[in-house]
Amino acid sequence: MGHVLVTGATGGIGTALVSGLVEAGHRVTAVGRGVGRLEVRGIEADLAEPGTLAAAMKALEDTGELADVQALVHCAGISPVEAVAEAGPETWRRTLAVNVASAAELVRLTLPALRRSRGHVVFVNASPGLTGVPRWSAFVASKAALRELADSLREEEAAHGIRVTTVYPAATATDLLGEVRSAFGRPYDPESCIRPQTLASMITWVLSAPADSYACEISVVPTPR
Repeated sequence: MGHVLVTGATGGIGTALVSGLVEAGHRVTAVGRGVGRLEVRGIEADLAEPGTLAAAMKALEDTGELADVQALVHCAGISPVEAVAEAGPETWRRTLAVNVASAAELVRLTLPALRRSRGHVVFVNASPGLTGVPRWSAFVASKAALRELADSLREEEAAHGIRVTTVYPAATATDLLGEVRSAFGRPYDPESCIRPQTLASMITWVLSAPADSYACEISVVPTPR
């Protein structure tokens, strides 16, 4: 079992994923803010400031743990509900930084290890990343950019054997979704959504693919009720 870096580990999908990976026998390092309260190795980092991530990751490099990273899963994300007419530069900067630029920087920092291990990068995207949504412009744009990052990385690193998977979950029962639904004035029923633990199990399955193949894209939707 391998060493997996996980962002967004302090809530929702990320928290469930950390538990699922540990249960499956993986060694997990959580990267982000507030990770010190988790029961796994934590690297404190501000994903809204991608330029600071290299210094934050120095802690892993100094212990030699960065060199044995075999997978990176980017679960972190923010989701402001603002129309283009309302969203100022800071909304765009912060959303793109957390949702896309920090993912790209962490990939860059871990690439030497991922190349050695012929490792795996998983980007947790969202079904809205495939289409425009009024009043959700910065979020949807960031998810479209994350999709293109994944597709470009897959082509660039194929010669090194690196696998790149994008997961597109529909509505998942998290506090963040509850906040988004409230901002849109829409009801939030967790029972009609995907459980974070279910999505985490699917990501864990993706990471356990046999050597000859893997799922490069996976869409996950709730079972009809």
